[in-house]
Amino acid sequence: LKLLIPPLVLSLLGIMFIYSGSNYTALKETGDAFFFVKKQLISFLIGLICMVILSILDYRKLKKYKWAAIALALILLALVFVPGISIEHYGANRWIGFGSFSIQPSEFSKFLFVLFVAAYFADVPDFTFKRMLPVLAAGGAMCVLIMLEPNMSITMCVGCVMFVMLFGAGCKAKHLAAIGAPCAAAVPLLIIAEPYRMKRLLAFLDPWASPKNEGYQLIQSLYALGSGGLFGVGIFNSRQKFEFLPFSESDFIFSIIGEETGVIGCLLVISVFLFLIYQGIKLSMKCPDRFGALLVLGITAVIAVQTVINIAVVSGSIPPTGLPLPFMSYGGSSLIVFLAA
Repeated sequence: LKLLIPPLVLSLLGIMFIYSGSNYTALKETGDAFFFVKKQLISFLIGLICMVILSILDYRKLKKYKWAAIALALILLALVFVPGISIEHYGANRWIGFGSFSIQPSEFSKFLFVLFVAAYFADVPDFTFKRMLPVLAAGGAMCVLIMLEPNMSITMCVGCVMFVMLFGAGCKAKHLAAIGAPCAAAVPLLIIAEPYRMKRLLAFLDPWASPKNEGYQLIQSLYALGSGGLFGVGIFNSRQKFEFLPFSESDFIFSIIGEETGVIGCLLVISVFLFLIYQGIKLSMKCPDRFGALLVLGITAVIAVQTVINIAVVSGSIPPTGLPLPFMSYGGSSLIVFLAA
């Protein structure tokens, strides 16, 4: 129950705030104020079914599918570049689908990667740099494919999760340093290489230098959080949702939470995430086998890393980047896969 209740609470709260953040836009664009909520509820029910099925399944049976898991992850990521099934939004190819059905492959791939790493290291008798190469190659290939979408936020998430799992598997400090140094050096190069990333960095440093362009979203997010004060303006009383704050129902839903429930509401939501992460770490340490321990650690790391990055972005602590808040942001692929995990 300690692991079951937090995801359900966060998902149901997410549905409520998705309605609050999207009802005006949904009514204006589709004629149905509940348009986004209905789609999220369907995803929630599918996620619950997946949760029940996977809770009954013996997780140890998943171990033999490690190579199939990483192969599927790479294939899904590659499909976003295939004409006909690739779906482009806002200049990025991050979705695949047919007709009205679509999924975001990166949401599924990061958990398939966790399964692969956990299963691979469960069978490694002694830890050497050479034995790490398959994991580094798989993680590197995934990061390259995700970066090409382009999607730097998920790339960072996958990279951080890989480091957490390497550490949990017993990677030596010198090996982590040897891997981490070039990765850290690559970040500024990747920012410079793409003009839009450079603009986002400059907007982060001084959003008021371009208040109607690159700095607009961060400014509106800060307005939302700032106007919430200690107790907020009240549930469903957000003003930023009236087309001031873009993606108020998805990547920036935490801004709506802060505006409507204030500091107290934000702290309560963060507390639920911290409780879930704590229980995940605790369970990982209690697992009777190495595969289970690493699998739980990896899943917990995805939740933790993605939560930290999302909240850091909406609060202006790091440069803006699109990444959903686990369980709470609008997005069927994200909700289903997190509940399943």
